[in-house]
Amino acid sequence: MGGMARGRNGVNRALKRISVGGFAAPLLGLSIAAGSIAQPAEDYRSRLPADEIIYFLLPDRFENGDTSNDRGGLTGGRLITGFDPTAKGFYHGGDLKGLISRLDYIQGLGATAVWLGPIYKNKPVQGTPGHESAGYHGYWITDFTRVDPHFGTDADMQALTQAVHARGMKLYLDIVVNHTADVIAYRECPAGACPYRSRADYPYTRRGGAAGEPINPGFLGDAAPYQTEENFAKLTRPDYAYTPFIPAGEEHAKAPEWLNDLIYYHNRGNSTFHGESSTMGDFSGLDDVMTENPRVVRGFIEIFGNWIDNYDVDGFRIDTAQHVNPEFWQRFVPAMRARAAARGIPNFHIFGEVFTADFNPAQLARHTRVDGLPAVLDFGFAWAVQETVAGSAGTERLAELFADDALYEGGAAGARQLPTFISNHDMGRFGYFVRKARPRAGDAEVLRRVTLGYAMLMTLRGVPVIYYGDEQGFAGTGGDQDAREDMFASQTASYNAEKLIGTAATTAQGSFDPARPLYKTIAELSMLRRANAALREGEQLVRAYARTPGIFAVSRLDAKSHTEVLIAFNTGTQALDVQVEVEPLSQRFRALHGSCEPTTSAPGSYRVRVAALDYIVCTSGSGP
Repeated sequence: MGGMARGRNGVNRALKRISVGGFAAPLLGLSIAAGSIAQPAEDYRSRLPADEIIYFLLPDRFENGDTSNDRGGLTGGRLITGFDPTAKGFYHGGDLKGLISRLDYIQGLGATAVWLGPIYKNKPVQGTPGHESAGYHGYWITDFTRVDPHFGTDADMQALTQAVHARGMKLYLDIVVNHTADVIAYRECPAGACPYRSRADYPYTRRGGAAGEPINPGFLGDAAPYQTEENFAKLTRPDYAYTPFIPAGEEHAKAPEWLNDLIYYHNRGNSTFHGESSTMGDFSGLDDVMTENPRVVRGFIEIFGNWIDNYDVDGFRIDTAQHVNPEFWQRFVPAMRARAAARGIPNFHIFGEVFTADFNPAQLARHTRVDGLPAVLDFGFAWAVQETVAGSAGTERLAELFADDALYEGGAAGARQLPTFISNHDMGRFGYFVRKARPRAGDAEVLRRVTLGYAMLMTLRGVPVIYYGDEQGFAGTGGDQDAREDMFASQTASYNAEKLIGTAATTAQGSFDPARPLYKTIAELSMLRRANAALREGEQLVRAYARTPGIFAVSRLDAKSHTEVLIAFNTGTQALDVQVEVEPLSQRFRALHGSCEPTTSAPGSYRVRVAALDYIVCTSGSGP
């Protein structure tokens, strides 16, 4: 209890330090200025990252536009082609042509950017006998230079980019540098995974341990001061910890060709995701690239710079970013931004995945300060909304989340660049979290809680990421494969047995219905966000929170138009009628959603009444 008290006091102190920006002076006659309405940009590239609404999808599970590529040009059974639409761990047939055919649907939801799961050529199938699965998700890359044939061709990728840009939308690619597909094997572990072997126990300059044969003479290790061409030229043998080899027939499985050289991998066995193994161990057997080596840095700059040059993409989401050494990002990020700028892409957005198993904003922020990542996916936001809206935590958790915005590079302004989410392809869907936390909740309550979660996502600071299928009521039954349903008519029994939210339909039929309640809700929230600059770029000031479920209120402040947008949420099951602090010169309000009082009760005090599991959005108007 003492720790909780200290946490609340820390939140209070931090909130008092939040600047109100341009609201200190000319606030007479508050009104919604014309500039606060998001006008269609003549050039979509002029939009800032904070202006976007991102729609994230896995191409294999979205739409099948060309059945001829379902097997990726391979022949044989599912363990050869990877194709089995009845199994949730195999390819189902979605592709780039299918995505192009559904861009109307995505844009109708209000999305302005598409985050495309990895589309590079993958190893079709991996896994020990009886535990095989396919690379449908895109994270087991062998060829970093071209589109996986299961998804189409490079020409299809070009057509997709052009179609997205023709609509004034942006395209973000999911990239991977931490690892490749599992190709490398270790002679010491013929039957399975090798445990991690550390640098202290197995130094680079000895074969098989500190007492072993001297190798790699003069090599000084991989620490930051020694990440030079001259030093790494002395690393010639990769058999310091294990004896790695490439199985027969796979000697040239990867592209570019340099990725087939064992010297460019750590070769230390499986990561425990703790200590040094976090950046040097194999991620569940995937070949961990030695990103400390300057040749590797140059290689990946060239690989992903070419994707910018060839397709004019608008940003990168970086997979497993925390498992790569910071020095790599310190070189890679500026290089990508420079490459994009040379192509006339001034607002190239880069955000990394830093998975956290619990609420931990400090861990996320560290990677923006130390690694130099411009932004990271806001797992803190996902956990906070899960705890307060799906669960029963007090709304002080949300206040704590935003008080920690000061930790990010750039402070609160930097935090406004963070992509926020409540569902994703690894953790699972928000509807699942609601049902898991509240197994007795009826259908109506589940829908209301998911709606409330999306209201937070679309109105609070950050760049909202909509996970495909949430808008159709997909809930999933867990994380990973259990949260990767098909949008086109599914043949997977576990998906078709799933109870969707807000509809009696199932995934056995195509799920592109704009009349479903969550699609309509998210579309309305998207419109609200696009029409109000305060909700996209405005500073956020926390106004009210509680130790129990109930009130959470913030103001979003647009310094250009001197507009205050007050958003009040009720995470409790009883209606609220409370006074909330507002700017003293904000005297009149009108409703953008729900019912709002027309005037303040007194200067700086505003009455909000919010139904259970509901929210209101009120914008300031002109004074008397």
